[in-house]
Amino acid sequence: MLTANNISLQFGKRVLFDEVNVTFASGNCYGVIGANGAGKSTFLKILAGDQDPTSGTVDLEPGARMSVLQQDHFKFDEHTALQTVIMGHTVLFGIMQEKDALYAKPDFSEEDGLKAGDLEAEFADLNGWNAESDASEMLSNLGIDKAKQEKKMADLTSNEKIRVLLAQAIFGEPDVLVLDEPTNDLDAATIEFLENFLADYQNTVIVVSHDRHFLDAVCTHIADIDFSKINLFTGNYTFWYESSQLLLSQRASKNKKADEKIKELKDFIARFSANAAKSKQATSRKKALDKINVEDMKPSSRKYPAIIFMQEREVGNQILTLDNLGYTKDGEVLFSGLNLSLTKDDKLGVISKDSRAVDAFYQILSGELQPTSGSFEWGVTVKHAYLPSNNSKYFNENNLNLIDWLRQYSVNKEEAFVRGFLGKMLFTGEESFKSVKVLSGGEKVRCMVSRIMLQQANVILLNEPTSHLDLESITAFNNSVKDFPGVALLTTQDHSFMQTSVNRIFEFGPKGCIDKQFTTYDEYMKDKGVLERRGALNG
Repeated sequence: MLTANNISLQFGKRVLFDEVNVTFASGNCYGVIGANGAGKSTFLKILAGDQDPTSGTVDLEPGARMSVLQQDHFKFDEHTALQTVIMGHTVLFGIMQEKDALYAKPDFSEEDGLKAGDLEAEFADLNGWNAESDASEMLSNLGIDKAKQEKKMADLTSNEKIRVLLAQAIFGEPDVLVLDEPTNDLDAATIEFLENFLADYQNTVIVVSHDRHFLDAVCTHIADIDFSKINLFTGNYTFWYESSQLLLSQRASKNKKADEKIKELKDFIARFSANAAKSKQATSRKKALDKINVEDMKPSSRKYPAIIFMQEREVGNQILTLDNLGYTKDGEVLFSGLNLSLTKDDKLGVISKDSRAVDAFYQILSGELQPTSGSFEWGVTVKHAYLPSNNSKYFNENNLNLIDWLRQYSVNKEEAFVRGFLGKMLFTGEESFKSVKVLSGGEKVRCMVSRIMLQQANVILLNEPTSHLDLESITAFNNSVKDFPGVALLTTQDHSFMQTSVNRIFEFGPKGCIDKQFTTYDEYMKDKGVLERRGALNG
């Protein structure tokens, strides 16, 4: 059990946390959520002892071990991947080092022998004899093969280091496991392994993630940071979101009687409780949901942006045709032989193992890049808008405020009109006059979304639209793409976004493409025929 007692944290006049009291119990997985800047990562640092609060204490149950996903990717560069994983169990690793030092003594004494015996007993109690094999298996499950396990961390790629540090955090079944964005840069198979591991985990897990599918798969509770407080809610992220929306709707309903509201809430809880019985963490989540008291449920104060994509005109029957399209960069074939004909009902999920290939694909379609082979053609009725994965070139005019920046892309130059689109993305009041040079990554994406809404395109190209966004913006964005009456081409690492938004998958690589219509992302990833063909795409 881990308890935060009266935690307050203040930076100058800004109060991040105000007398926060929260207990994290064993057997539960807590997803920590909150708007950008609410203090999610900072709170995890306080729990881990890496950030001192202004006041208050964090108490870990005596004898319990906490493990934290390390964020410093260079900290273990002089150690092998296998050593780095075992180092996650600091007590066990310390005993191993002490043993080795004793046995290496040239003047090994009787006293040293007695000490070594005690250490061997402790080593065995901690399952030390299986440490290397367990660590190796963990690394293999996370995509680090035996050859790379003996390499120094300095010789691994950034993506491989992330996997090793994740293995380090979960090694040895710590009593409290603290994970900050553990799914970043992991592929679908590795995320699925982590989901299954955490779903079966019997100890305490506290996790920050912007991946809604991941939060739904592993969380029994949501810890919501709001107004400098932390409130615990039973259930996964979807339960929290939908219950918050229901409660807000009830609050706005003046005509509905109290008993009608209670019945609506009870029916809602019963429905989710039934669904929870089918989940990976069925027992703990269902029992918790069954015990919810409707009086304990409170609506969130969280604000969601109003993302609404309108079409200036409906698209015709001819949308986009690719004819043997290919692109080679510096002698390396990123993709080739792409053939595609989009229809007006398509929401296309675009996938490739190589992010460079995806970037080049969208840049070609948006006119920023020329293909090196083949051709493509847009239909005459198409007006497309593009959200790139890297938007830095759109913010080179550092002297502009947000109004003037967005005005560049608007036919209607009236300030009130432009501010209306900024307001939809939660830039209100004085924030509209903020200089673009001080914008965060998430704020820049929100500005880019305002720009797309202004364009009123009937085809939208979205390359990693969720990058830097908080859960509220991601949810609103996801809903807007689902509701968009036009055509969308979408690439995203957000599982829920891809699963709920697209009805066709287009995957490509150096050796061609796979085009699968009338399918969801999950259906595509589990399709045996697709699995047999996927390996051939990359040669």
